Amino acid sequence: MNIMQMMKQAQSLQQKLKTTQEELANIEVVGEAGSGAVKVTFDGQGKFKAISLSSEVTGMDNEMLEDIITTAIMQASNKASMEMEQKMKAVTGGINIPGLF
Repeated sequence: MNIMQMMKQAQSLQQKLKTTQEELANIEVVGEAGSGAVKVTFDGQGKFKAISLSSEVTGMDNEMLEDIITTAIMQASNKASMEMEQKMKAVTGGINIPGLF
């Protein structure tokens, strides 16, 4: 393989990574806790977008509410990480490239 082919492959991979990052930014994942009383939304890149609290949680003590919110955040974050990992593996052919995800 000559240097020109390698550069074309690198440019192609770079474009695929950019496209994948844009797709991930448009994906929404939701973590729920307390039987849906708390819902947390992240994008596919793991960035927080929103939180929704049902009227059920207004009467809860702070410690219980904090636990439920933490659970929902962790769930959404884990889902976002899994989405990102799957998308990146598809782009890289399963090769683990440090710093991508």
